[in-house]
Amino acid sequence: QEGMPQTLSPTSMFTPCGFSPHLHTSKEDEQGGLIFQDGNLTSASLDALIQHLIPTTDYYPEKAYIFTFLLSSRLFIEPHELLSRVCHKCIEQQRLDDPVLDKARIRKFGPKILQLLTEWTETFPYDFQEERMIGHLKDMIHRIAPCDEAYWKKMNQLLQTLNQKLATLSHGQEGIVKISAAVSDKLVAFKSKPPSIQREILSVCSDPYTLAQQLTHVELERLSHIGPEEFVQAFVHKDPLDGTKTCFSDQKKTSNLEAYVKWFNRLCYLVATEICMPAKKKQRAQVIEFFIDVARECFNIGNFNSLMAIISGMNMSPVSRLKKTWSKVKTAKFFILEHQMDPTGNFYNYRTALRGAAHRSLTAHSNREKIVIPFFSLLIKDIYFLNEGCANRLPNGHVNFEKFLELAKQVGEFITWKQVECPFEQDPNIIHYLHTAPIFTEDGLYLASYESESPENQTEKDRWKSLR
Repeated sequence: QEGMPQTLSPTSMFTPCGFSPHLHTSKEDEQGGLIFQDGNLTSASLDALIQHLIPTTDYYPEKAYIFTFLLSSRLFIEPHELLSRVCHKCIEQQRLDDPVLDKARIRKFGPKILQLLTEWTETFPYDFQEERMIGHLKDMIHRIAPCDEAYWKKMNQLLQTLNQKLATLSHGQEGIVKISAAVSDKLVAFKSKPPSIQREILSVCSDPYTLAQQLTHVELERLSHIGPEEFVQAFVHKDPLDGTKTCFSDQKKTSNLEAYVKWFNRLCYLVATEICMPAKKKQRAQVIEFFIDVARECFNIGNFNSLMAIISGMNMSPVSRLKKTWSKVKTAKFFILEHQMDPTGNFYNYRTALRGAAHRSLTAHSNREKIVIPFFSLLIKDIYFLNEGCANRLPNGHVNFEKFLELAKQVGEFITWKQVECPFEQDPNIIHYLHTAPIFTEDGLYLASYESESPENQTEKDRWKSLR
């Protein structure tokens, strides 16, 4: 079975479940400790959920269930602990400890457990950075391998794919870390206007379409490193049934998610820096118009994260106070974009546009039409509120599975989007500039802004004085 996207397309994965945090009145059915509501699993004990994950000779869990449970179970139990329990139950149920194995039976069970392990490694590769995880995985396969030569081959294939994936991911992470280190040194250097040797964006890339495409490259590259579990791990609290520790207290495994938020902030500041830098009003207006065109193209591509960063950069007060500069700008296009990203009605306009892009993505014929890059901090906020708004466990100690189906729906959609291959050719020169061009601190921006257009009122005058 090849390729992730087809295993995780949101349409095949999720039946829309009427999600509501309120108690239901319609009838509940119970099967083996699992509570169903109108055909959807709504709650169960952790043990029952683990049992439901385990394949047998004639049962294999649904894809949507596997994803939802592997995503959310880490709020209750660490992945290595979960895999250990799965393996123990398999050994017990399939009698893999017997001196003489029932080969016919294990040949029925083997492909299923291999399939489960494959899905786990494909969707949550970061779980397997842990030695213990690889240990359980090998132990399981060693036990069934005597029954069929093919199982060895399958295991080696699985481990090889996993290693390649982890190598790619950590290589990408190292690159990002190196860049971030280089950038933070430069940040400090610019408290005041730098000498004119500073290159500016227009000398590196004067075509808004090209810049929008390169920004999309950066976004997709950074998205590809974020593991779906990072969304859940960002909100790990103590589990009420396990008073001793938080799962993952040792390390918040959310570094890619944090790096991505930092990129957004960098882009905001880069836009503001580029606008405040030029000494001449005409040039500043030209840079603003350029970024408006870039933002518009980002909107057309479906790159909402860069779009929002550009608009945020233009709305920073050191930029928005430049009245004389803005008077030279044709602002109609800017207002249309701003309207698209307007926060009123819980970002109603943006959410409508996002749904349009998501729909286009599902029916797309080309990679270009598949691109959906959501406004990331809003996505995190949505997931945060979903998490805060409902308990992980019900009063009877059951896991609130209904909540996790909704969570899996949001994260699952994101996974589909992050797997799009970027259709645009990469321009290393522009990408290097985006990551390393010096940017002003907030104080630096105000200084540059006051030098460009002098303070208008007493507050600004005082601020300028204290900055100097």
